[in-house]
Amino acid sequence: MKSKRGTYTWHFPLPRTHTGILLGNGRQGLMVWGETTLNITIGRAGFWDHRGGNPILGETTFREVRARLEADDEKAIRALFGSRERKPGLPPSPRQYGGGRVELAFADGFRPVTGLVRLDDATLTVALEAPDGRTANVVVRQDVRDELAWVELDEAAHGPVTVKLVAAWDVLKEQLASVGVSPPRRWQSADGGGFVQTLPEDAPLAIAWERRSNALLLATALGPDAEAQARQLSTTAATDRAVTRTRRWWKAYWRDIPRVELPDADQQFAYNYGCYKQAGLSTPGAPAATLQGPWMEEYQIPPWSNDYHFNINVQLVYGSCYATNRLAHLEPLWAMIREWLPTLRKYAEHFFQAPGALMLPHAVDDRCQVIGAFWSGTIDHACTAWMAQMAWLHYRYSMDEQVLRELAWPLLNGAFNGFWAMLEEVEEGGVRRLTLPVSVSPEFSSGTMRGTWGRDSSFQLAAVHMLADILPRAARVLKEPEDPRWSDAQRRLPPYSTAPAMPWYRSLKGRRIALWHDVDLPRSHRHHSHLASIWPFRTVDPFDPAHTEVVAHSLQHWSWLGAGEWTGWCIPWAAILCARCNQADAALLWLKWWQYLYTNTGHGTLHNADFGGCTGIHDGALFEPRFAKPQPFAEVMQMDAGMAAVSAILELLVQCRADAIHVAPALPKWWRELRFDGVRTEGAFLVGATVEAARVKEVRVTSLAGAPLKLAHGLGDTWTLNGQPRHGPMLECPTRAGETLTLAGSCS
Repeated sequence: MKSKRGTYTWHFPLPRTHTGILLGNGRQGLMVWGETTLNITIGRAGFWDHRGGNPILGETTFREVRARLEADDEKAIRALFGSRERKPGLPPSPRQYGGGRVELAFADGFRPVTGLVRLDDATLTVALEAPDGRTANVVVRQDVRDELAWVELDEAAHGPVTVKLVAAWDVLKEQLASVGVSPPRRWQSADGGGFVQTLPEDAPLAIAWERRSNALLLATALGPDAEAQARQLSTTAATDRAVTRTRRWWKAYWRDIPRVELPDADQQFAYNYGCYKQAGLSTPGAPAATLQGPWMEEYQIPPWSNDYHFNINVQLVYGSCYATNRLAHLEPLWAMIREWLPTLRKYAEHFFQAPGALMLPHAVDDRCQVIGAFWSGTIDHACTAWMAQMAWLHYRYSMDEQVLRELAWPLLNGAFNGFWAMLEEVEEGGVRRLTLPVSVSPEFSSGTMRGTWGRDSSFQLAAVHMLADILPRAARVLKEPEDPRWSDAQRRLPPYSTAPAMPWYRSLKGRRIALWHDVDLPRSHRHHSHLASIWPFRTVDPFDPAHTEVVAHSLQHWSWLGAGEWTGWCIPWAAILCARCNQADAALLWLKWWQYLYTNTGHGTLHNADFGGCTGIHDGALFEPRFAKPQPFAEVMQMDAGMAAVSAILELLVQCRADAIHVAPALPKWWRELRFDGVRTEGAFLVGATVEAARVKEVRVTSLAGAPLKLAHGLGDTWTLNGQPRHGPMLECPTRAGETLTLAGSCS
């Protein structure tokens, strides 16, 4: 099947760093942008200043937090979790820093006009044009293995090139000096230059450039010998070998990625460019991906420290790796989590006073130090549960029992044991049931401490049910004993909390899923966590008569409140929720809304809207010129939404619901002709289908692990399996590893 990846064109001017065209290898991130000059902003994943971590989880307990919350003692809570006031000479929390940028100025007024990205091998060709109409090209490439990039010049066509290297220090000297960071040490020669940026307590970063024949080489290095390593790489690297291995790597990458042909150019681009960015964001062997991955700006300190947020963002960043058939991209994340396990155990056993528990705070650095003093996020134990689910899904998508035993099993048990320590028994209506007396819904607050927590958060109830559902299944695979607490939690915890309709919402009747006990979602909010039982935790079937009415009322209310306070990453999440409820047109519309409103002129994926007028959270003031220089913190780029958009598109094509795979459960009304192959699913299957005239015509399934198959094929009641007549909406059968099944609809 011919891929529709191809090439895409960017049009200059690309006036800001985050409008830049991306190249990345997990460690080194490049953003290519500019107006009169060609600028390459260079970041290096892992350039951490680790000072300023919050030791709160070694100093307090859940019992202490609960007592202060129930006493409504906000002052005591804030004192317990530490002040956000910065200590002199120290950063407020651990954070990463950007590196710098190279500015290339061409003779005779040549300036960049277009950038052509060939996705197949990550090659960027920039077309230059002079005022008199002359043209020339330069090519930007990056080594997939080493921290090396280079620009292939054509000075016979565009004339001499002037190189200027700007360090982040040059823009941020006051901020950096205030926390004890010294100026970079620089070197310069006729054919090269560079700098090494030291930190008070952490490894330095070096950026070096070297002119060699008709190429400009750029190298980075992080570590005690950073300067020597970067200088050596920039002067001795064999770019021809780098091209060969990089092409080989990309060929293998795209061979695994599902081949998708959509009747929608916007979503085709979102999918193709998203998969391209996935390759450079979560590259195997590189540091685990953060909010921005290696693409850090030089003009401001990256927002939110470019850290790990475990209450949605990490999960969205890595969620696309499953269906796109690139499970190896999860390995840097799991390597980091494995390294943290003793710390997670220490946190939990102190905080919960519960042996065997694990606790993963919502915002941490690469050493699992707590970042900031956000108390409700820090105690959100669903962060741990969500990562445990992701580890379980790695097992389900691979059927690798080693992953289940060594990774998922300890995380699932550790998360459950933490929740069990939070639960207590109460009597309601003469029935003894379990409750979460203190729980939170991510990032929600009504403006007071009392409005920031409550009993039986729907988000955390769904997390407990997810764990209690998965653990017995995992135990049976591993031949481990089943813990009676799991079934107890399933039996005696409600699936979600509900709230009645508010009396002034006359058109919105009926009970619906609440934030927590009897507290309705009162306003637009970016975190759709109260609906987590639908997705990601999938503990409630929207089509189950026991839940359908409540789910319908919940979605109606959620839609009525609108997207005024939503941010970029929550839009694809909304699309997935709609897809899970067979609201395919709504899902597609949210994706289109995201693509236009939450990406900038260079397709950079934004936390805040690119412009005002549609949402209350946007970059820049009203009437600000579109290309105005952003003020610090004005343009916030994150990678989570772009990866979640890939997941949302694939959710429209294939879904894993309960124990069955559903092919095109509902398609947008204008998606009448499409084809895809190689979408990975639970059970380690690769699924493809052809849709013609808005009907599924053929389904193709390859079994990678020989697991039993349960497939809702969408072909209607009459169809064939490998040419043999069959009937019914579902195929259930054993499979053999390597076997391919072809299901075809009837001609009628």
